[in-house]
Amino acid sequence: MLPFEEVTGFDWDAGNILKIWDAHKVRPSECEQVFKNEPFGGKPDEKHSKVEERHFVFGRTNEKRLLTVVYTIRSGLIRVISARPMSRKERKDYAETIAANT
Repeated sequence: MLPFEEVTGFDWDAGNILKIWDAHKVRPSECEQVFKNEPFGGKPDEKHSKVEERHFVFGRTNEKRLLTVVYTIRSGLIRVISARPMSRKERKDYAETIAANT
């Protein structure tokens, strides 16, 4: 489902860090925690995958903040495109998925 076989880390640039912070008050460390903490889930972002393949990942930070992170993989690194708190529907779907897998 999620293409992590060859991922070796994260790729950040100052502009993207600032954009995500200004828009949703999400720090890079929180985005990275979503990928490291279990449980998490994801799916392809087919609507926005015209130029490059993008994905959604849904998960929680160390502080239990529920986030949706949009990312792509470039040269073996996760490049976060956007990150925000989960919507109400995403929180519901996330909780149902977690419950179904426990």
